[in-house]
Amino acid sequence: MVTHTGALRAWDDRPPVGIVVLAEGEEEIGSAHLAQFLDAYADLLRADVVILADSANWRVGQPAITTSLRGLVDCIVEVRTLDHAVHSGEYGGPVPDAITALARIVASLHDEHGDVAIPGLVAEDADPRDLTEDELRAWAGVRPGVELIGSGTLTGRLWTRPAVSVLGIDAPSIAEATNQLVPSARAKVSLRLAPGQEPGPAAEALADHLRAHTPWGAEVTVTPGADAWPCRVIAEGPAFDALRRAFIEAYGLAAVDQGAGGTIPLVSAFAARYPDAALLLTGAGDPGSNPHSENESLDLGDLERSIVAEALFMAYLAGT
Repeated sequence: MVTHTGALRAWDDRPPVGIVVLAEGEEEIGSAHLAQFLDAYADLLRADVVILADSANWRVGQPAITTSLRGLVDCIVEVRTLDHAVHSGEYGGPVPDAITALARIVASLHDEHGDVAIPGLVAEDADPRDLTEDELRAWAGVRPGVELIGSGTLTGRLWTRPAVSVLGIDAPSIAEATNQLVPSARAKVSLRLAPGQEPGPAAEALADHLRAHTPWGAEVTVTPGADAWPCRVIAEGPAFDALRRAFIEAYGLAAVDQGAGGTIPLVSAFAARYPDAALLLTGAGDPGSNPHSENESLDLGDLERSIVAEALFMAYLAGT
């Protein structure tokens, strides 16, 4: 929003092209009402160009145009082994506890190389660009002895291959733990989808995998959660030409075409609703901005340059 309002202020709120501003506040919970909103305001939101400034630059000072996003499905997997908790000394040995069963299930989500072990998912490699392992480790704060997982290029693992993660576990905390076998435990599992992957079959494959790898006959329940489509953008045409020209003038460098591993439901929704609109995915962030983490930040120089670029883009677009 700061980029968009800054670009409008650069024109004294009288830009050379017509503007509609949409603030969508449900992205982090799956944009549950976006489809209804687009149905209600389809004509008002119709546009030749959609600019979404929720992506990031390739590096600080190096602008980028995002041309692909991963999709998402997630679920809650719950395991039960007992009717109720029992004494761990009296029954431990022959009687399994739910936390251990759950640990074995989630451990099955990756193979020995760290690749996603769920069968049937779309996966492809990507141009490695000039990304190095040292850079990636520094950006993510990977501890010195920890190995990176998966195979293929780093960019492919980040952008165009599936990724599965355990986001949370419900079980007694250490402070609350006693000498008992826990009867039930559950985890939230998130699966990022490569471009070209349909969410429905991916959700089924994830659920089937979790059930198939449940040990010792434990009871398992898989409850589906959010889903979002991946997206791929063909970055060609007058609007993209105008944006590339604006980036060169604002940053002094040509924009890099890049993928992004995150998911933005609004993009696929707009692509489906307005197939003729140019979808421009940009942003003032960078790989060190720490989104969704502590000390989330932004390089102020890049913020200023992104505002200038968007303001220039309006002028260049008006002249096409």
